[in-house]
Amino acid sequence: MDSSARLFNRERTVHQILGEGIVADVMLWRQRNLTVGILFVTLAAWVVFERSGYTLLSLLANVLLLLFVILFLWAKAAAILNRPPPPLPNLQLTEEVVNEAAALVRTRVNTLLSVSHNIALGKDPKLFLKVAACLWLISVIGGCTDVLTLGYTSLVIVLTVPALYERYEDPIDRYLIMGYVELRRLYARLDAECFSKIRKWILEKRKLN
Repeated sequence: MDSSARLFNRERTVHQILGEGIVADVMLWRQRNLTVGILFVTLAAWVVFERSGYTLLSLLANVLLLLFVILFLWAKAAAILNRPPPPLPNLQLTEEVVNEAAALVRTRVNTLLSVSHNIALGKDPKLFLKVAACLWLISVIGGCTDVLTLGYTSLVIVLTVPALYERYEDPIDRYLIMGYVELRRLYARLDAECFSKIRKWILEKRKLN
């Protein structure tokens, strides 16, 4: 299909837009086993948290407790039976890794604070409206569901919508473009019949005042 018939007149494929890496492969089901595994694991986690009454903190504590008990018993049995101890790697954070992480966090936080400062002082009204709309939408969604369900639903959407769009790209683009054209026609008609008269009425009122 010609790029002019594509949504937003794009020339790149969906895989190219998503970065052409492993994330794109997972989202577009090009690594089917990995994608199915992610969906299965997240579904199992959602069921555990929602149906069993576990919280993230209690589940983490129980998993760590079980792990430490297994390793402790393994080490004691190995010492008694003259067997090698559990093969635990010596994990350490290097100073370089810590410094890089701290620099990245500092940069992101400073950017966020700068943007927040500009919004609070009214320097960017458009950004303020966008942030306000996003926060309002998050508030509405948060009132309808919990974070865990929202996260799982979002993951399912991320792993299904791009793949379905890539598979049925041509008809989806065609119908969306047709819908966009119809909306523009509707807006033009409303502008000619209603909005222009309202603007004219406002201008006349201003002149009289």
